[in-house]
Amino acid sequence: MSKLDQYIAAATRDNTRQSYRAAIEHFEVQWKGLLPATADSVARYLAEYADTLAVSTLRQRLAALAQWHNAQGFPDPTKAPVVRQAMRGIRALHPAQEKQAKPLQLDELERVVGGLESAINAARRCNDRASELRSLRDKSLILLGFWRGFRSDELSRLCVEQVEASAGEGISCFLGRTKGDRQNLGSTFRAPALSRLCPVDAYLDWVGAAQLNTGPVYRAIDRWGHVGETGLHIDSIAPLLRAILRKGGVASAGAYSGHSLRRGFANWAASDGWDVKSLMEYVGWRDIKSALRYLDASVSYAKGRMEHSMIGRAGK
Repeated sequence: MSKLDQYIAAATRDNTRQSYRAAIEHFEVQWKGLLPATADSVARYLAEYADTLAVSTLRQRLAALAQWHNAQGFPDPTKAPVVRQAMRGIRALHPAQEKQAKPLQLDELERVVGGLESAINAARRCNDRASELRSLRDKSLILLGFWRGFRSDELSRLCVEQVEASAGEGISCFLGRTKGDRQNLGSTFRAPALSRLCPVDAYLDWVGAAQLNTGPVYRAIDRWGHVGETGLHIDSIAPLLRAILRKGGVASAGAYSGHSLRRGFANWAASDGWDVKSLMEYVGWRDIKSALRYLDASVSYAKGRMEHSMIGRAGK
């Protein structure tokens, strides 16, 4: 691969590239479509899978087909009126409520961290290094993920050399790219040290015990207590989180996903009185729609405003 090819490849995120490759394979192999495609064939492809695939999945398939045609120098058939009309009709006949990750509540976080701390102490008494390291890693991952509102991919890409943590003060994490950073300018995320459920202390305890100086922050640990060289894969974060919650006694742990920490923090912050602008700046949302998709607290806010209004009217 030439240097130019390397830079072009780096412009597209790995998970996006993989999903686009799978979408093209589905169009060609499973549906037997021909590339380059015509607008009519793309519209028929959408109609074929309209009642079995989510609208969001169909949009992703269109994006993959558009990218393939643009990259190969062919006209983009997905912009044709017949394709746009087909998508409008599919949205009208197959409306679906967007699925949201179950938010982790603060009391659940406390319960899970308490269980992890007990597991750490028990492992130390038994001189079980593997169990101690796993519990330290899991405690750090869940606390930093919650208080910083990180996604799974962000947790998987954190590197030790790009994290600065000071006990009693705070932690600073640099990520070269994030979902909202289309220009790949990089972003720095900071969190304060806390008197309890502290992400800073948890991080320092983990990297100190694992003796990590460079490379990924969160890694696999084998049964002998050896820490892996590579970071946890993005697809392993959600199952790991569910396992942590299940061990911590959280009901319906299978309903949680990699976005549960982010949604949990957003809902806690909103219910604690953070305004949406401050929350957007802290978490890194670029637009109000992204923020509101994460918030369940709007119902609580509405209730509070309604009750306040009724009290005011009753006093007149």
